[in-house]
Amino acid sequence: MHPRTSTIHPVGAITALAFGVLSYSLTQTMLVPAIGVLQQALHTSAAGATWAVLSAPLLAGAILTPLVARLGDRYGRRRVLLIVLTLTLAAMLVALAAPGIGWLIAARAVQGISLAVLPLAFGAVPDILRPERVPLGLALLSGMIGGTAGVGLVCGGLIVDHASWRWLFVIGAGLAGTALVLSCLFVPEGNAHKAGRLDLIGALVLTAALSGMLLALTIGPSSGWSSVPTLALAGAGVVLLVVFVRVERVLRHPLLDMDLVLHRRVGIAHIAAFILGLMQFLYYVLVPKLTQLPLDAGGFGRSVTVAGLVMVPHTLVILPTGAVAARIVARIGPRIPLAIGLLVTAAGTALLALVHAQPWQLAVYAIPIGIGTGLVMTALPAQLHRVVESAEAATANGINTVMRTIGGAVGSQLGAALVAGGFRTGLPTAFWVATAIGITGAALVFTAHSATAPVERELARS
Repeated sequence: MHPRTSTIHPVGAITALAFGVLSYSLTQTMLVPAIGVLQQALHTSAAGATWAVLSAPLLAGAILTPLVARLGDRYGRRRVLLIVLTLTLAAMLVALAAPGIGWLIAARAVQGISLAVLPLAFGAVPDILRPERVPLGLALLSGMIGGTAGVGLVCGGLIVDHASWRWLFVIGAGLAGTALVLSCLFVPEGNAHKAGRLDLIGALVLTAALSGMLLALTIGPSSGWSSVPTLALAGAGVVLLVVFVRVERVLRHPLLDMDLVLHRRVGIAHIAAFILGLMQFLYYVLVPKLTQLPLDAGGFGRSVTVAGLVMVPHTLVILPTGAVAARIVARIGPRIPLAIGLLVTAAGTALLALVHAQPWQLAVYAIPIGIGTGLVMTALPAQLHRVVESAEAATANGINTVMRTIGGAVGSQLGAALVAGGFRTGLPTAFWVATAIGITGAALVFTAHSATAPVERELARS
């Protein structure tokens, strides 16, 4: 681990990383209410507006994040973080002035690289804080990711209701610009670990594999899950991913060390991240949609702003829960908070499956989802910090971030599929499915660690 020196200003550095996380997390949900507005303002289809707001940055972020995180570990996290923030700021400015939907989709695709801020920030925390303060720093950044979801929806709804959609990108540019300036001033370089040539072939294969799987999830609802394009993309993605794993295992300098993916004590963190993302996004998709659906369609007929307000209670508990979880992790380790977090999140989805007759019930009974999210989001980087060498911290967190993103894509499509026959009949089923998945994830966390003593900060090398 990079030694902490007297020249490092922890408060300034953590503030810089926090603004970097906000530049990603707040913008993602803040734009969701603008889908209908963008469709009208830019004279495009619903699919074009959805690609601009969700699909383009999701695909680009999931593909680029593990590669960018690896570059951060090899060439210096501060250097790569500054590049990512510069590209994000430039893309925000292009989106702000976009004359048409094509420009906006391209700009949003470039903004997808901002997802890489998360693993770079997590990897930089041990370079900034003393060891006993690292769990709290990780909890702060992790809590901000989930804690801004409802806030972003409320802010986005208010902006698109009372001002131009372009103000969304003004705010995004301000956050990215602030993060860039603060990172230049306060974030330390840390250690670079150059070793051999960068595996460009592996990068291309991984890009193609992730592209195939994510595109299949994206076009599945419109083309049909059993259609030839969907099955072909999914099949090609899986085959290429298997090829990537087999090749990376034999290379002297692989793009990704497979121990960072497949080793039991790292792999369980990735599985937990996938399951959390699935449960989170199933909730993020279904609850706002139920709130906004007309009364004759089984919804509550409320505005976008009200839909965001319904989600606020759940988001308000994420950050304080993360702060408490950081102290628990520092004392007993991340295993128990990680498993309990999945169970508590599952309890929240079970409550919503049972009681969802009024908007206030959607708000109150989702609070366990926020508490569970705070626990899991704090435990995930803490688990990786304990079992992964410092030189590979950003890479491991990058993989973990992508797994949560893919879980979110699966959760959103699963939720949409389960309520396709009607919201009132499909909603309980969707939340019960999420509950079962959460309980299964908690069981996996317990059983995967049952034979393991308190962890040490190194992976078993084959």
